[in-house]
This record gives sequence, structure tokens and C-alpha cells, in this order.
Amino acid sequence: MTVHFIGAGPGAADLLTVRGLRIMQKSPVCLYAGSLVPVELLSECPPGARLIDTANLDLDQISTELHQAHERGDDVARLHSGDPSVFSAVAEQMRRLDELGVPYEIVPGVPAFAAAAAALKRELTVPGVGQSVILTRISRRATAMPQGQDLASLAASRSTLVLHLAVQEIDDVVTTLVPFYGPAGPVAVVARASRDDEEILRGTLATIAAQVHEAGIRRTAVIVVGPVLTASEFPDSHLYSTERGRH
Repeated sequence: MTVHFIGAGPGAADLLTVRGLRIMQKSPVCLYAGSLVPVELLSECPPGARLIDTANLDLDQISTELHQAHERGDDVARLHSGDPSVFSAVAEQMRRLDELGVPYEIVPGVPAFAAAAAALKRELTVPGVGQSVILTRISRRATAMPQGQDLASLAASRSTLVLHLAVQEIDDVVTTLVPFYGPAGPVAVVARASRDDEEILRGTLATIAAQVHEAGIRRTAVIVVGPVLTASEFPDSHLYSTERGRH
């Protein structure tokens, strides 16, 4: 028996990996976050599978379900939105499973920031413009940020920033970032990336907050900030250069 933590992708059902799909199709138990994981994925579970929406469960209740499945000898497909490596709360579940002696594995998925970049048709690392990407959030309504990882400290690098769980605080985000990227700094907000109701806002730090408020976007969105969003004049990469040796 194994608990399989599966990255279910950013929203589109067909962005689940083949490996994740195959595990779902043979697992008699499936735990999923009903507010984030596309419901059409559940049709891939085997007939009679135990389906558990974790949206209203706490960590103790989730751990109990996983442990009981282990005692029955049932494999579990534990679906998480995006990729389990980023803002997934998988670490605390794995810690519980380690304590209980329950085996598990992680199946990667498509993260929300990658789906957002695809929607924007932008590479987040552009030669001569931006070669570092910071994935972060803000501390409002969530666990406090570690020392030195507040938004202002991270923005000082002027790297490409991708903010999760922050769109509700767009006004404060803009206020914090303007001193580092300037009011004309390019920014985009992608809500529900890859889904049928995906919504994209493009603007600057001077305009984006008003756009977000007008659109009524309050959740399931990422904010991308940095000059890579509008870069057009940049050198070709060394990867395909005629000066690069290929033997």
C-alpha cells in the first residue's frame, strides 16, 4: 500500500501527468481538494472508489483517512492542485505519515506559475533581462513569512516575481513593489490558469490594482512581475548560438 501525492495540475483536467492518471485509475481511495481539483478527474477513479473531498477536513482528519487506508491495504491517490513542491501543504502530511510508518511517493504536476506563463505566452527567464524567478507569497491570512523573506527583501533583487495567494492584497503588493520596479513595471495577473474560465490581466504596477478590482478577482490567481513580461529586445541565448560548439 502506498499514498501517492499527485500534482493534479493548475486546473485543466488534461494537464494531469500520464503517471498520475494511471495511479488514479487503480487506486481504491482518492482524496482531493474539491475547491481546486477539477471534478471531471474523479471519473478516472475505479468504480466504487472511496472519494473524499478534503476541502473541509483538517490535518488530523486527513491523516486518519490515510492511515485507515494503509491499515486496509488500499492504495491512495492524494490529489493536490498544481505541483506538490510549491505551497501544497504536503510536507506536514508526509511528516504525519513518517510518524505512522505509512509509505508514500510524490508524483510531480504542472505548477500554477508554469500554466500562467503559458497563458501569457512568456518565458520567465529571458537572456539579458531576467534569469532568476522567485516564487513567493505574502503573509496576510496565512503563516508568517520567515525572516528576510518578506516581499520587499525579495523585490530588491528585481528578479521575476511570481506571487501566489496574494491577489486579495493587490493594493499592498503594488505599494511594496513600486520602489523596486517603478510604477511602469510590467505586471500580469492570471486567474484560473488553464481552465475554461481563465482570465488574464496585463498592465503596470500603476494600473493593475484597478484592473483586479474591476474584474473582481479574489482567489485562484498568480501575480507575475518583472521586465520579462514585455521584453522584446534581448540577445539570443547561447543554447542555439552559431558560436557554440556542437560536437
